[in-house]
Amino acid sequence: MAAIRLTKREEDVMKILWEAEKGFVKDLLVKHPDPKPHYNTFSTIIRGLEEKGFVAHNSYGNSHEYYPAICKEEYRKLSIKNVVSDYFGSSYKNVVSFFVKEEKLNVEDLKEMIELIEQENKK
Repeated sequence: MAAIRLTKREEDVMKILWEAEKGFVKDLLVKHPDPKPHYNTFSTIIRGLEEKGFVAHNSYGNSHEYYPAICKEEYRKLSIKNVVSDYFGSSYKNVVSFFVKEEKLNVEDLKEMIELIEQENKK
């Protein structure tokens, strides 16, 4: 699944599913912000997510209740890994340098990060 990327629309649907935990298309569509996609479009996105392995379902006759097959944390890890690989030469050091140069991280932030790394290394 590492190479699979989600479109913005697919990510939006996954956010709805993660929040709802499960639901039928009509119930999930209600949670979509305006402008809402057409029911069939929304249903197609969910089925596409299922084909990609991000969503699964329980069948009740002809109805399908969908639920996330991947948790938000797993997706976050996958997304970050892809960004670091694609834009930072697979170097997390380059990521930190980027944020320092963009003034998004300061010395205090870096000290906290070092403490966190040291704590994790002690485990």
